[in-house]
Amino acid sequence: MAGRAVAVRRWPGIGAAALVAALVLGTLLAVALRAEAGRGLGPSDWAAIRFTLVQSVLSAAISVALAIPVARALSRRRFFGRRVLITLLGAPFILPVIVAVLGLLAVFGRSGILNEALRWLGLPEVQVYGLHGVVLAHVFFNLPLATRLILQGWQQVPAERFRLAAQLGFGPREMWRVIEAPMLLRVVPPAAAVIFAICLSSFAVALTLGGGPKATTVELAIYQAFRFDFDLGRAALLSCVQLVLVGIAALVALKLSGNESFGAGLDRAVRRWDSAGLGRISLDSAVIALAVLFLLLPMSLVVIDGVLGIAKMPAQVWKAAGVSVVVSLGSTALMLAFALPIAIAAAGKSSWLEAIGLFGIASSPLVIGTGLFIVIYPIADPFDFAFPVTALVNAIMALPFALRILVGPTRDVVQGYGRLSLSLGLTGRQWLRIVYLPRMRAPLGFACGLTAALSMGDLGVIALFADPETATLPLQMYRLMGSYRMEAASGAALLLLVLSFGLFWLFDRGGRGHADS
Repeated sequence: MAGRAVAVRRWPGIGAAALVAALVLGTLLAVALRAEAGRGLGPSDWAAIRFTLVQSVLSAAISVALAIPVARALSRRRFFGRRVLITLLGAPFILPVIVAVLGLLAVFGRSGILNEALRWLGLPEVQVYGLHGVVLAHVFFNLPLATRLILQGWQQVPAERFRLAAQLGFGPREMWRVIEAPMLLRVVPPAAAVIFAICLSSFAVALTLGGGPKATTVELAIYQAFRFDFDLGRAALLSCVQLVLVGIAALVALKLSGNESFGAGLDRAVRRWDSAGLGRISLDSAVIALAVLFLLLPMSLVVIDGVLGIAKMPAQVWKAAGVSVVVSLGSTALMLAFALPIAIAAAGKSSWLEAIGLFGIASSPLVIGTGLFIVIYPIADPFDFAFPVTALVNAIMALPFALRILVGPTRDVVQGYGRLSLSLGLTGRQWLRIVYLPRMRAPLGFACGLTAALSMGDLGVIALFADPETATLPLQMYRLMGSYRMEAASGAALLLLVLSFGLFWLFDRGGRGHADS
């Protein structure tokens, strides 16, 4: 009823959802039609599929296995800076992949501090390229996500269960067997499925740390079919394979996320009587310290090396930085053009529109890019549309996250102010300007900041469409790394890091600015 009380037309939301569906499904149809009938997968294609599945399984398994002790330690310990640390665990989500890869190379690469120490000790060096390098990078990105998801499971266990366990005299082993292990059986599978789905469509990591015949993912094989062979039929066939893999993984993750809850409590603060003892305190402290070192050391080296490398950057880096900012702002504007009408329509009786907006989760940006290339190629030069296509695909990829941020607060505004707005004659643009937008500043700022940061650091579709004379900052940084100009690449990495987090902070701060006035 509240949704009907606001005289805001739902057709813009329906139109926006239709455009999203047409873009995603239309490009997939173009890819499917371009795939040559009767053409099978070659040995290298099957090798890419096997490597994709193996690295995704290993990445998900290791990320979750390492996240369990970290999340357990965070759930049992209270210390100064704990909230800040948990907040920082979300930073890798908006961290540009190419920047993180450069940081990992500074630690684990041939000239990294780990190999320098091994050489000094006379021990064999470690190799960061290939399967173990791809898995290492995925663990770096997904360990924080897995920790947050599993920590959420610990926080959802009612405090009364721990109180009852203490009254029954449970020790650490009984606490693990009766409370913690059953909780993990519910939380870990969906977390692992989400990470598995993310790793399936990872492109920049495989591009920089894989790439050999034995370390090629399906997405990287699509890119190689385009850039090196210009074999649209093979690229289309591989795109169909990638769609099936990601779609199945997304459905499994969605199915597993519907597990039952842990029951209700009285919202009391959780107290752990099983966490005392010097040994357990030392173990938890060591686990947290190692996790922080693993996550922060590469980024610290990026900053240090970047400061030294800024003076070595060529002029093309600054030009690429300007292009990236423009593409990022364009992605943000396109995201708003899709997300706002869909969120408003979904807040009423058209909640099914939100499901259409979530298509981006089950889609691969390279698959969509492949379809757009196939559609544009017969009528125009696709390379002329490199930046608009990149901005559009980045907006579609960020749309599911934006909708998750916007739909709930939009529904609150519609339900809380719908009838009053109608009685005052506030409809259409007046309602948006006077009622809706002022109350949505914080979620809008967060959604825009997230989109801008993700687009700023993206190295995906632009790699398909860019010619040698044009590049975004991540692509220019990759080219510097490929030509072994590591000092200049480090400076570009610092610039990209500052711009990504700066855009996120500006949008997010702008959205929350009214709270401080």
